[in-house]
Amino acid sequence: MSEIKNNNTAEKDFGKKVGDFLRNNSVPIMFVIICAICIPISGFSPSYLLNEIMTRMGRNTFLILCLLIPIMAGMGLNFGMTLGAMAGEIGLILVADWQIWGIPGVVLAMIISIPISVLLGLLCGKILNMAKGREMVTSYIISYFINGLYQLVVLYMMGPIIPIKHSAIKLPRGYGIRNTVSLLNMRQCIDNLIAVNIKGVKIPVLTLILIALLCFFIIWFRKTKLGQDMRAVGQDMQVARDAGINVERTRIISIVMSTVLAGFGMILYLQNMGNLSTYSSHSQIGMFCIAALLVGGASVDKASIGNVFLGVTLFHLMFIVAPAAGAKITGDSMIGEYFRVFVSYGVITVALTMYEAKKRKMKSMLGAQLALEQKEETK
Repeated sequence: MSEIKNNNTAEKDFGKKVGDFLRNNSVPIMFVIICAICIPISGFSPSYLLNEIMTRMGRNTFLILCLLIPIMAGMGLNFGMTLGAMAGEIGLILVADWQIWGIPGVVLAMIISIPISVLLGLLCGKILNMAKGREMVTSYIISYFINGLYQLVVLYMMGPIIPIKHSAIKLPRGYGIRNTVSLLNMRQCIDNLIAVNIKGVKIPVLTLILIALLCFFIIWFRKTKLGQDMRAVGQDMQVARDAGINVERTRIISIVMSTVLAGFGMILYLQNMGNLSTYSSHSQIGMFCIAALLVGGASVDKASIGNVFLGVTLFHLMFIVAPAAGAKITGDSMIGEYFRVFVSYGVITVALTMYEAKKRKMKSMLGAQLALEQKEETK
């Protein structure tokens, strides 16, 4: 009898573990299934897919990694990373005007972006401290507000106030920046500096080294005093405050760091692309980076470096194969395009809904436990 009971208990435990695993990893599993269906239908060769994934990994991973620090500090998904992206774009516009190309141009653009990113990060952090518990929606609206200021600077101030010499990047009226700024002279300068070609798959070694350095920095940073403070703030602000941690300052630092790193990431992204869409390059970057992170199995309050790499692979694999699969099935490649846009927004919606449902369930369980304890005390 005892053996049967033990077997039943083991089966229940195993079933519970499997259920928890499926529940916690429902988004990555869904994407694995979508990609497994779309890959054979799309008809792409393995070498082509590997090459595309490697290119997109080098292009996007740095940007997504910058989201980890605010999550660690309990500030959720930082839609305000778009502020850093705009700072990086301003750096690239100025570098393009000064005709400083290649790696010196990339480094100079990064240096220019730092003070702008810090300033915007401080502003964003201070506003988010006034909106505790509503950081994500607040950072999303802040990105729209700063986008308006960015367009004011780029459309009207560059030329009359900020000197722009080259007419190639100016609008015909004599001030303001054109819709597209060519970065062909620095296109993939970092990706190609140390590149290895293995069976038709180009591996941008230097870009991957930069990504690895950021990963090691994040791992090291978590162990520092400031990193431990951020984790404490992320777990419970009141307990952290009682322990003598300056909660507001710690939260602002996390946003500033994320914004600066987003500026660097945007510059790496655009040097890979080879051109800058002045008014739209940054508009969806936050949304797609956050969607990729959530596809990797991250949540609003927990994310790891592993989630970043899994998310980049699955999300961008779907981006590659969905239009081709849509064209094969329906005869219209736009179906795949609509599908991937629908999925990217849908993933964020599902992840946020699941997080909120989980939070409410935990609250109700804690409330029930507290009521039970109070009942026992009165007895």
